[in-house]
Order: sequence, then C-alpha cells, then structure tokens
Amino acid sequence: MRKIELLAPAKNLETGRQAILHGADAVYIGGPAFGARQAAGNSLDDIRALCDFARPYGVRVYVTLNTILYDNELREVQSLTQSLYQCGVSALITQDLALLALDCPLPLHASTQMDNRTPDKARLLQHLGYQQIVLARELSLEQIRAIHEAVPDVPLEAFVHGALCVSYSGRCQASQHCYQRSANRGQCAQFCRLAFDLLDADGEVLAHDRHLLSLRDMNRTESLEEMIDAGVSSFKIEGRLKDIPYVKNITAWYRQRLDEIIARRPDLCRASRGEHTFNFTPQPERSFNRRYTEYFLHGRQGDEASIFTPKAVGQMVGRVIEAKEARTSREARTSREAREPYIDIDLRPGITLSNGDGLCYYDEDNRLHGFRINRAAGQRAYLLNALNLPAGTSLMRNQDMAFDAALSHASAERRRPLDITLTDDLLEQTYELARTPQEDNIRRQMSRLGDTPFYLRRLDIHFTQNWFIPSSHLANLRRQLVGKAIEALDNLDNRPASTISRLAGLSTPPPFGGGREGALVSNHLARAVAERLGLHIIEACEVTPDNGEPLMICRHCLRHTLGQCPKQTGKAPTWKEPLSLRSADGRRFTLKFDCSRCEMQVLPY
Repeated sequence: MRKIELLAPAKNLETGRQAILHGADAVYIGGPAFGARQAAGNSLDDIRALCDFARPYGVRVYVTLNTILYDNELREVQSLTQSLYQCGVSALITQDLALLALDCPLPLHASTQMDNRTPDKARLLQHLGYQQIVLARELSLEQIRAIHEAVPDVPLEAFVHGALCVSYSGRCQASQHCYQRSANRGQCAQFCRLAFDLLDADGEVLAHDRHLLSLRDMNRTESLEEMIDAGVSSFKIEGRLKDIPYVKNITAWYRQRLDEIIARRPDLCRASRGEHTFNFTPQPERSFNRRYTEYFLHGRQGDEASIFTPKAVGQMVGRVIEAKEARTSREARTSREAREPYIDIDLRPGITLSNGDGLCYYDEDNRLHGFRINRAAGQRAYLLNALNLPAGTSLMRNQDMAFDAALSHASAERRRPLDITLTDDLLEQTYELARTPQEDNIRRQMSRLGDTPFYLRRLDIHFTQNWFIPSSHLANLRRQLVGKAIEALDNLDNRPASTISRLAGLSTPPPFGGGREGALVSNHLARAVAERLGLHIIEACEVTPDNGEPLMICRHCLRHTLGQCPKQTGKAPTWKEPLSLRSADGRRFTLKFDCSRCEMQVLPY
C-alpha cells in the first residue's frame, strides 16, 4: 500500500502545531540557521517541542537546511545536524552537496533548490542516497511520470499550493547580483515581484511599469489524483512565512481532498495517523492569493502570469451596482447615513460582507486599488471615503474579517482512538465494595482525555468486583494509561532507516556521464563532490556580465504571455530583439529566448 503524505509549512512552533492539528502528515520548518527563509528560523528547543507534539500522530518533522554553505560554516553545520537528530527530526531538506561528505546522522531530502527536473538528475540523487526528491515546480505530469519511472523506489515530493518563483529554484541569482542578498542564502529580495519596462532593441517601450516576472499562486486541487498516478507521494504546501490562518485553511483543504481520494483507492493510505474534525469550511480563495494557476502541470496554458500586480487579489465577491458619495438628508434616516458614502454590490451567491473587509478592484489601466469597508449592511458597503466606481466593476475581497476571526480560535481537533481494558491487576491497592453500580462513573472518568492526542473509542471493564474506586484514583489511573500509550508511540521512530551509504555513492561512478547537470558550489567539500561526479560547476554568488551565467532561467516566457511566441503564432515576433527589462532604478537586464527548451533567460545587460 502506497503512503500519501501531505506536507505543510511551519513558520514557528505554534504554526507547526496547527498544521498538524489541521491534517499534515509531515511539516517542514527552518532551524536556527541555514534555511532558505532567513526570516523563519527556530530554536532547537522549539524544534524539539514540535517533534514531541508530532510523534503521537506519526507526523514527521523535516528541517530545511537548504542554503549553500561556506567553508567557515561547515563545522557549525556538522554540529547542528547532530543536535537536530537529538531533537527527533525525521530528515533534512538540503541543497549543498557538502552534506554528502559530512558525518550527518539524518536522512537527506534533495531540496527543489537543487533544480530537480530530469530523470538523470533523479538517478544521480538516488545514487547518492537522497531519500526523497523535491521536484521542480515547472514539471508537467509527463515529466513527473518519467522521473518516477527512472527512480520508482524514491518518494517524489511536489508542490501543490502557494507562491511561485519565476526562476527554476536554485538557479536564481538576481537578488544577489542586484542587492547582494542571495536567494541561495535565504535572503531573497523578491526581484521577480518588481515592476519593469519592457524595451525592444531600439529602446522603444513595449510595456510600461508592469510586473513582468511576477506569477500567480499555485493551486493544483483538481489534479491531485493525476499527480498520484504520475508518481507523486508527498504533496507540499508552500508558505514558511505565512501566518497561522493561512496554514490552517490550506492544510485542512488539502487534507479533505486527499482523504477523498484515499477513501476510494485501496492501494493508498495516509502517511500519519489521527482523525480530524474541523469547525470551519476550508476555502483556499479566502486566504492570501494572487489568483491561481496549475502552472505547467498540463503544459503551457498561458495562465501563469500576474503582470498587473504582485499583491493579493483574493476572492471575487461581486460587481458594483451603484456607488454614491453620500445620501441626501431627505434620503437618510440618520445624520450618520447622510455623511457616509456607500457602494451597492451585486454579491455572488454565498458571499456575506463584514465590517472591516478589504476589497480591491482594477481600474481602466489595470492598476489594482484597494479600500476597506467601514460598515457592511447586506449588499451595501459604507465607506469612510467616497469612490467613483462605474457600475459593473468587479470587486475582490483580499481581507476577509469574518473568516480570519473564525480561524483565530481553535478550529480543528486531531485525535487517535484509544481502547482501554480495565482489570484488577491495574489497581495499585485494594478497595471496598460499592453499594451502587460504579460503571457510569468509571466510564465518565476514563473518557476525560482532555488535551491528550486520544479519544476513548472502547472501554472494557473486567473488574472481578464492583469496587468503589474514588474519582481521583480513576483519574490517576487514566493518566498512567495515557502515559503508557504515548510512551509506546514514542518508541516508533518516524525517521526512515538509511538504505544507501552516501559515501558509497561518492566512491562509485554516477549512473550517467557528467557535465549535463549543474551544481552550485561555495565551499571546498561541495566542489570536490561535484568534480568527482563530473557535474558542471556554477560558482555561487559570482554572476557577472562576463561569466555567461544567467541571473534567472524561467519557464515563464514573455513572448508567450504577450502573444509573440513563434510556436503559438507560427511567425516571428513583430518586435525587434533582443529585448530588455528596465527596473524603476534604471537597471537593465537582457532577455534571451531558447525556444528549443521553451525557456527564457534573464541576463545582466
């Protein structure tokens, strides 16, 4: 039976706990250092506490150690891996090849930062002992299937939801080049979310002040079963910088969708344990999103770009019927109404507005604007300031006060069934016989499992006599039994045993010739490993106009987005190339198109 894993992000300890309660089979979290989200680091004590919380449910905790490493950091990394092992961590998600040569006690997962997009790369990673491969986001179902067929025994992890990087992960050095903030060191400056002008070879402006490298957010809800059939076994939600309401909502959503598939597929099972109850209805469109795309899962669909704004757009709520600056005194029933401008909205079915909701709209130049509802009354939204919105203007909600309020409280429970059989040998002392039946009180006391991971599924009472056992003694017995149950679960190590020696992988030839796969290196160990394997070495953080390396390699293509793709139109672009991007500070970047690979490169100008 094949295990299906839902992998959720954890910004910190509490976010991780909520991800587990809302359905995660595994969580990934940044450690004290060396994670690709520098702003989402966590102490060893918090990671240990998260591992303790996860263990009764069979949930694994993965720590992201997925930055490139410098020589002066290797000793600290070595020590950190030992400490994380002692905390109970299940595996490390890594990028740097130096981890292969260090004495690391934990299984290694190949981060998407390693640019994992070919069967040959997957075979190499398997050869080196990586026990899970995080695939590039850009892959299609056919490409995923080809990788699975190449390494059928290696679990494949793929993103299903969240923000998208425009460049192949690990191959973006724009932030380092422009701002000395390396994305491969957890310091990405969000270069791809900036506004640019698009210029032709003569300097003519083809597009002005547009977010030409910004993408929508991923949502692959409709393709989960296809991904399973293609070979994906771990479904990853992006978002180690996202807040708790986001993690609750999105994790619960995918938990329900995957459970629906597993329930009708006898060949599948969950990768962790526990039964969930939610006191809200998960809805992805009500959390932060830039509108959704499946990206390239079914090939190039032309829906990946978000060039008009990099900001959250949210849920469509309706269209403007009428906007008025204020009601006249004759129309108004109160002086307050007379002062308040308002908008009447033709709301979509099921939509209810709340005080404080944030709404947004595009103007005639496709610029996004936002405003807040001061007071909601049915389909009428009262505002602090008047807005002159034409009838028919589409309105989206990018801050949902009622939904956020619901998720600010306890919104899910996760329990494991516990069966208890009571016999005389569990009693630590003798008791007098009771004059009245005691079974109801015994059941009541044993059912009080509170904040433990359990609920009482079955209680069998096999006492030889109708003993009178005080409630305090029954409570103590219950605590002892729960403690033994948790202790039994603690003995089930969630870390998979290493089946391949990583050093053995380094000492034998790789399963294909070298040179076809690149390796980003910044320390002597990684360089030695790459040379031994015959990989193309890319010196990290040293991109210049002279070394020929692109700042970005992208599947997103502006030729296609702007209707100038030769494959799509059957003719050459009408503009004069080469094209370039110009940022607001005047920097220029050359665009290079490789139609044979369906890729776009961004290079220093």
